Amino acid sequence: MRLIFTVAILALLTACSEKSSPQSDTTGGVENTTTTASYDVMFGGTDVGDLTLTDYGTKTLIEFGFSNNGRGASSNETLLMAESGVPISWTITGKTTFGNEVNERFEIVDGKASWQSAAGSGEESVSTPSLYIAQDPSPYAYYVYAKTVLDAGGESYPALPAGQVTVTAKRQLQLSEDSSKKIDATLYAVGGIDLNPTYVLMDNKKAFLGVVSPRFAVLPTNLAHEDKRLRELAATLNSERYENIAANVTHQYDYPVRINNVRIFDPTTLGLTPPRSVVVNDNTITAIEPVQTTTSSNEVVINGNGGTLVAGLYDMHGHMGDNQALLNVMAGVTGVRDMGNEDDVLSALIDKIERGVLIGPTITKSGFIEGKSEYSAATGELATTKDEALALVRDYAKKGYWQIKIYNSMNGEWVTDIVAQAHKLGLRVAGHVPAFYRADQMIEAGYDELTHINQIMLGWVLAPEEDTRTLFRITGMKRFTDLDLTSDKVEHTLALMVENNIAHDPTVVIHEYAMTGRNGITNKAVTDYIDHMPISVQRNAKSAMLNVADDAEDRAYRAAFQKIMATLSLMHQKGILLVPGTDMGGAFYLHRELELFEQIGMTPAEVLKRASYDMSQYLGHDDRGVIQVGKKADFFLVPGDPTSDLKAIKTIAMVATQGKFFFPTEVYPDFGIAPFTPVPSISMPDLNQQ
Repeated sequence: MRLIFTVAILALLTACSEKSSPQSDTTGGVENTTTTASYDVMFGGTDVGDLTLTDYGTKTLIEFGFSNNGRGASSNETLLMAESGVPISWTITGKTTFGNEVNERFEIVDGKASWQSAAGSGEESVSTPSLYIAQDPSPYAYYVYAKTVLDAGGESYPALPAGQVTVTAKRQLQLSEDSSKKIDATLYAVGGIDLNPTYVLMDNKKAFLGVVSPRFAVLPTNLAHEDKRLRELAATLNSERYENIAANVTHQYDYPVRINNVRIFDPTTLGLTPPRSVVVNDNTITAIEPVQTTTSSNEVVINGNGGTLVAGLYDMHGHMGDNQALLNVMAGVTGVRDMGNEDDVLSALIDKIERGVLIGPTITKSGFIEGKSEYSAATGELATTKDEALALVRDYAKKGYWQIKIYNSMNGEWVTDIVAQAHKLGLRVAGHVPAFYRADQMIEAGYDELTHINQIMLGWVLAPEEDTRTLFRITGMKRFTDLDLTSDKVEHTLALMVENNIAHDPTVVIHEYAMTGRNGITNKAVTDYIDHMPISVQRNAKSAMLNVADDAEDRAYRAAFQKIMATLSLMHQKGILLVPGTDMGGAFYLHRELELFEQIGMTPAEVLKRASYDMSQYLGHDDRGVIQVGKKADFFLVPGDPTSDLKAIKTIAMVATQGKFFFPTEVYPDFGIAPFTPVPSISMPDLNQQ
């Protein structure tokens, strides 16, 4: 056997920090030279970890780890390659970002491939080379995939457990190691694995130089200064992909559009109208009429086939990028409140959506303000003093933000003044509860909204010195099991919320995903649509987010989630405004969030109203949220009746927003998603009769 990385790693002698020495790895009786290469792991330009490769000539060891926002992943991998350049043995041990144990194994023996991961086990006879797609590898895995495909000629390559891997050269570029040294490189897109491609950087000898995305990068230490440029390039490539999709699937008509034979969800009656015909001109609903049997020759007619029109939904806890923007719209989520992002990234995205270059929802901006600590989040802006925090508030106000969001490392003593500054400038204030403080104190300091249900409930079960800047703000929820919801401390917080009209963004779906997800079992959040997803998405849905040590911990997490649901039900009964958000990208996850709202005591119709009309009013979007003449044409079409079965919103046939019409069935194949519905029949104007 030979390891395909030997030449590749040696070629990195001038591209990264490394050292070579003869070691005692003597596979086959031959002593091999060891090469070690080190890389920085960066998130949003901040160094948060390391990746180290050690090549023994017959195998590669990969050490990977990072810590960001009080949590992080780490792993150790051992990789062996066949003469063909295909991995024949791969072991991965470690933990995922939220602590789930990783113990993954793959091997090919006597023509049979077998694997074991968090998603389960499998085996398959392999008569021709196939490339195993690891479930929980380091980013270096994408180089393994890319190099294997390129060495085989570059054509799409069969993958295990299923699918095809594609590799496409996207950009030739020159990197600067210093003022005199230049490195010729190529950025490749690796596709067929996830919903979106991953970008891998190689030099002209196909040696590994890094992995980049718009917010994340793994680069040699002496190329770390290229981080911003490469992330911007990744963002540009993403934009080009989504701009091409938008150009191919956006329908913008020069004629009035009639959606004929539809029932309309009315949030004021919580019911459906009799069959109607809705006429849209540009971006405005101009008429709602009885169903037409004969239509005008100067209209585009979309046959609603007796389905239901619902005003566009809102995800009130998003962190938007190009891909999430598009997929939200296809899921009927036409409004998103972004709860923390880099201003340049978010502003550029909004600009492209408004110009019709990209497909995306109407985005409401929240300015992210974090304190400085060893656990600080890399998202948004950091404040090391109160004056810096106040200056950030003023800056966000100048930039037209709707609110600010305060995060875990913020000094709680500054919050009263931060809130006062925000309110003076017309900004609302939402956020986490800073570490070592309680929700009650943030309400008294002037918060308008509390974010994440655990941020409230942890104040009822933790000691004052316990630190919620770490993963403990997740694992500590096990203590909810014994929480008495009739206790004085619970009653006091809820009474403060009612008295001060405090809204709450619970993000129930991410808590369900974390606390009830178990290895080998498809997560409840995705069961209704997972069969339509690419194989990697299906496998990830069977991987737990948290590490669950034993049966007792399993029972504790499940009981704690039920206590969360009981708390939210109590809040709903008391009239506290619960706003639906996911913190998981929205789209299909918002559909599950709304199902969980139903479980805390809302009817399907009340849930639809909350996610559409109520949120439009909450955000001051008076021109949408309801399907009426004079309002914006912002709605989606489903074949069924979501007021009787909320799951009907998961099969969307058409979406209208911002003067454009979209048919998700035309979009999903670009992501490897099997469509859910046929495209409605469309009649174009008869020009001969005009």
